[in-house]
Amino acid sequence: MKIKLLAFVLFISLLCSVETVLSKNQPQSPSSQHSKKAVQFWLTSPEKNILFQPQKELDFGKPINQDPSILIDAIQTFQTIDGFGNCLTGGSATLLHRIEADKRTAILKELFATNDNNIGISYLRISIGASDLSEKVFSYNDLADGETDPQMSKFSIDLEKADLIPILKEILAINPEIKIMGSPWSAPTWMKTNNNSKGGSLKPEYYDAYALYFVKYLNSMKVEGINIDAITIQNEPLHPGNNPSMYMTAEDQAKFVKQSLGPAFAAAKLSTKIIVYDHNADRPEYPLTILKDPDAAKYVDGSAFHLYGGSIDALTPVHEAYPDKNLYFTEQWVGAPGKLAGDLAWHVRTLIIGATRNWCRTVLEWNLAADPKNDPHTIGGCTQCLGTITIDGNLITRNPAYYILAHAAKFVRPGSIRIASNTSKDLPNVAFKTADGKIVVIVQNNSSENKTFNLTWKGKSVSTQLDKGAVGTYIWK
Repeated sequence: MKIKLLAFVLFISLLCSVETVLSKNQPQSPSSQHSKKAVQFWLTSPEKNILFQPQKELDFGKPINQDPSILIDAIQTFQTIDGFGNCLTGGSATLLHRIEADKRTAILKELFATNDNNIGISYLRISIGASDLSEKVFSYNDLADGETDPQMSKFSIDLEKADLIPILKEILAINPEIKIMGSPWSAPTWMKTNNNSKGGSLKPEYYDAYALYFVKYLNSMKVEGINIDAITIQNEPLHPGNNPSMYMTAEDQAKFVKQSLGPAFAAAKLSTKIIVYDHNADRPEYPLTILKDPDAAKYVDGSAFHLYGGSIDALTPVHEAYPDKNLYFTEQWVGAPGKLAGDLAWHVRTLIIGATRNWCRTVLEWNLAADPKNDPHTIGGCTQCLGTITIDGNLITRNPAYYILAHAAKFVRPGSIRIASNTSKDLPNVAFKTADGKIVVIVQNNSSENKTFNLTWKGKSVSTQLDKGAVGTYIWK
């Protein structure tokens, strides 16, 4: 009897052991798990020399502390995001094109792909003709003194086939969905009041010719397999001191749009967006002057801004006055030699967070690449513009704008929508919902001390900490 009882006990114990082993190898339902890692956390902390690195994943749970909370609400939505990126200047393209092919492929994948540790730049602005960060000044219709060509019979983008177009094709092979904006720094000199690449204004008798110049440009790039999603009419129209540059008042820009550019785009059946202004936030009346003219506004998608003057908050009143028109942030430089702590904090707080919280669909840093001397540039062009990367032969250095862009571009993909979140002076932040349903929150510690805080979503919270000056991007679904 005792032997039978002992055998029965051993049998039951064996069954329990087998069941335990089997249960350990079965997928656990969320309710059966003690703790589920739910939130990805990417950090840049200049204080600790952590440069855009993934951190230990975080847990959602019930709030258990008295720390400040950032409340995220996906019910309240704002603008759709087109992308985060750079201005691919002619000089940037030249430097990239000179790198050995395999090394060029590697850095372009790092910049424009989204998988692995690549940062996923998703929007580019290029110059129509030369910018001040090209090796030389040129347009697509340069003529001898006294010559004119209103029919654009001598128009050609052949100069771009040396560097810019090949680099764009390589980028498009990596990310076929990337959006591209074109901006001219000047019309051809023969169209201008001073016959010079620097300053001067567009002569009214050449409004139609200049509109045709844009049409020829867009169609020529399309032949190369490059679709230009949007154009701005003039880079920094109130800054005629650059080389190249061109002065254009708001009233003249409105006339050009309604009399020539808009009708020319319509006749050519172009879907490329027309964006006005493209200059500093201290003159919001410039785009408002154009948008209040219904004959001009019907052709205009929206307004573009830089922030070398004014406040980013000036953009929201432009949106409120014309909520059917879009806003874009299209340029901001980092001055050489760059300082990560200060540059990261200001650009993330003011642009990645500030521009998007003020309705911008894009945030673009200035030049993608420069060499160690901040070349190339035109005579009279910017001498202190630090690239997102520095290219020294085949050696690549990643500069502050690289990390500024990475925190947004990699995770806030085109088609994401900004959603509501409360903010504070110490913890400025912005939140998005991506097209595939992920929540992305970018937070900057704007205080002089380390900060512990909560991210609160649907009644549950994640407790996290940022060092002073640090930036964190948090992602969950």
